[in-house]
Amino acid sequence: MSLQPIRTPKELGSIDYYTSGHRTCAGCGPAIGYRLATKAAGPKTVLLGPTGCMYVANGHQFLTSPYAVPWFHTQLGGGGAAGIGTAAAFRALISKGKRKREEINVLVYGGDGGFADIGYAGLSMALTYDYQRLLYILYDNESYANTGIQASSTTPWGATTTFTPTGKVKRIGNERMKKNVALTIAAHPGVRYVATSALYPPMDLVNKVRKALNSGGPAFIQILTPCPKGWFFDPKHTITLSRLAVETGAWALWEYEEGTFSLTYKPPKRQGLREYMRMQGRFTHLSDEDIERLDRVIEEQWKLWLESDRQRRIILPWTPPPTPL
Repeated sequence: MSLQPIRTPKELGSIDYYTSGHRTCAGCGPAIGYRLATKAAGPKTVLLGPTGCMYVANGHQFLTSPYAVPWFHTQLGGGGAAGIGTAAAFRALISKGKRKREEINVLVYGGDGGFADIGYAGLSMALTYDYQRLLYILYDNESYANTGIQASSTTPWGATTTFTPTGKVKRIGNERMKKNVALTIAAHPGVRYVATSALYPPMDLVNKVRKALNSGGPAFIQILTPCPKGWFFDPKHTITLSRLAVETGAWALWEYEEGTFSLTYKPPKRQGLREYMRMQGRFTHLSDEDIERLDRVIEEQWKLWLESDRQRRIILPWTPPPTPL
């Protein structure tokens, strides 16, 4: 049975499949994303979690668990293979008559270590198979937050981390531009559904999860999930920062469905980056001129996103850092 689109939160119902019993930080973006994703997937779901924040905060408690559906831990680089193996096991059991014929969602929820860097090879492999109702979600908190806020390939330009500290030698902090993992996944031949999302607007994420599971093949969603610990902001601002990321164009919401590209949210007028970046302690060392230079880069990127939406195909931008390396 296909999962139907949701128009209002009321239609989603009151039952949660990611509940109390976890130890995530106050305002944890990945935890909010987990709740929305599992709520969208529903009770016929098996969860897999590569090592990361969502494993350590959710899976180490003695005799407690936040999951109301089955959950399985896999190693940091093993999310891709574990997802394929789980989907294959269900297919085999059903074909041999050892389980009743039913549609079971396999949802693998991994961080930037699990899917953007260390586990990327396994993820890439998994997207070439034909298993249905198999969804890989990258919760992108833009650092290795579980092990002390080290930089990853999804860490944005200018951010200070324990691997990219600011000082007299390196004033900027991280000098690499953020990798958009979803764009690289969209390049895989035969991929059915790829998307980006955020915690705002929430129905965008909910309906993309449902579309992905209905797509007829392995699918991928990259969710921007603000991290109070790594981004250095008051936990009450998690959703505000999600909204600003979208409305400034720092994070574009799009989907790539069977070869057709479309933006799924277009702010009436793109806001400047200043408010978004000044709310985060990891950018306090940047000058107004630094932010203005980055804003010009984002403006050029946003023009390409709009043109990609008009042409219904992805136009890859070349995005040099605002300052020379």
